[in-house]
Amino acid sequence: MEAYETYQTPLASRYASKEMSHLFSSANRFKTWRELWLNLAIAEKQLGLPIADEAIEQMKANLDLTPEQFDIAAKEEKKRRHDVMAHVHTFGQVAPAAAGIIHLGATSCYVTDNADLIFMRTALTYLLKSLAVLISRLTAFAAQYRALPTLGFTHFQPAQLTTVGKRATLWIQELLWDLRNIKRARDDLGFRGVKGTTGTQASFLTLFDGDHDKVEELDKLVTKLCGFEYAYPVTSQTYSRKIDVDVLAPLASLGATAHKIATDLRLLANLKEVEEPFESTQIGSSAMAYKRNPMRSERVCSLSRHLMVLHQNALMTSSVQWFERTLDDSANRRVTLPEAFLTADIVLSTLRNVSEGLVVYPKVIARRISQELPFMATENLIMAIVKKGGDRQEAHEKIRVLSHEAGHQVKNLGLENDLIDRVRGDAYFDPIKGDLDELLDPQTFIGRAPEQVDKFIKEWVEPALADEELKEALGKAGKVELNV
Repeated sequence: MEAYETYQTPLASRYASKEMSHLFSSANRFKTWRELWLNLAIAEKQLGLPIADEAIEQMKANLDLTPEQFDIAAKEEKKRRHDVMAHVHTFGQVAPAAAGIIHLGATSCYVTDNADLIFMRTALTYLLKSLAVLISRLTAFAAQYRALPTLGFTHFQPAQLTTVGKRATLWIQELLWDLRNIKRARDDLGFRGVKGTTGTQASFLTLFDGDHDKVEELDKLVTKLCGFEYAYPVTSQTYSRKIDVDVLAPLASLGATAHKIATDLRLLANLKEVEEPFESTQIGSSAMAYKRNPMRSERVCSLSRHLMVLHQNALMTSSVQWFERTLDDSANRRVTLPEAFLTADIVLSTLRNVSEGLVVYPKVIARRISQELPFMATENLIMAIVKKGGDRQEAHEKIRVLSHEAGHQVKNLGLENDLIDRVRGDAYFDPIKGDLDELLDPQTFIGRAPEQVDKFIKEWVEPALADEELKEALGKAGKVELNV
């Protein structure tokens, strides 16, 4: 693939999907400009302007740029210091019958802004499909481990039990919100249309001899030809940069979700309870050969922070647009918009790769539960004694003393938690000793977690993924392979 056929940055060329990288490539950008010029000419001809059939046919036949045309455009831009006009002249060389009508009545933002709206809408669709697959993978994981007890953490301190699957539903729920938000942003996108240099359509009114109805019809025709249902009713020279804010906001929110998921996985890797995939020949450290670093989750966190920050660019750019336009948005947006989508694409593909190879270690999880559960079970022990006729306050004091003794063993001596052995050795607890195994069964401490997983999948995940567009993506999705 030639350099101009992909978006050229180290990030994109190494990690991004081919479709997303191509979407923001020079080849696709300038082809889209040509399609926009073609659609404008078709609509202008349809409304009565004297544009020859040959001009239309030559434009249609030369939508893709050859390497030679890229060279011509580069030389033209160097001479004219204007990228759009460089491509107007380049297009005119291969479509000479159209050379005099290419870009007729338009301003540069006719191609640059409308193209960006086309790219963003397509990119949002790519992200929706990738996100749906990630949700599907994590849903399978949640269902598989719906009832596997695991120690819950609040403040990263041991808390009441949950299940491995229930914890995964917390990740999935946030991803479902991201799915909703990205779809809203995509479906809400309009088209800039044909608005002229300051948004008044004055040039087009001149072209059509003051016929306002034809100018309005031109806007509608071009919008329809470009695949949009509506154009923004009013614009300046550009579409409002607040649109970029609205588009990048759900991407930044996705970044927050991805960072939370990857952080949880990094912490679980440290606990040795759950790990991301690790190939047999993979090296975790150049010095410490035993290490299994969660590098993919770390990459997700790293890129997610970048994704969240890019939204600030859109906010600041939108806030400083003077009157009908100022050019200080241009260079910023040329970096920010592609990078936002390419980063989101890489974050999702990396998370998909992780989700498709997560490894759970039930015995490690069970061992950690056994270290903490005795303390958590103390209230159950007290209630069991009371049910056998014991005194609640007396039982509480007995448990308190034994708990502190066991805590001393764990914290001061580095030994195992022996609270249950101490309970078994105390005659006071004879009435419930036969019930201890049942009272300490982790399954009795997970509440409705398995049922919550089942209901969440049925009532929330399955309906969200039942969308025909997403079902098609799920049917085609294979496993994601990462280059590194």
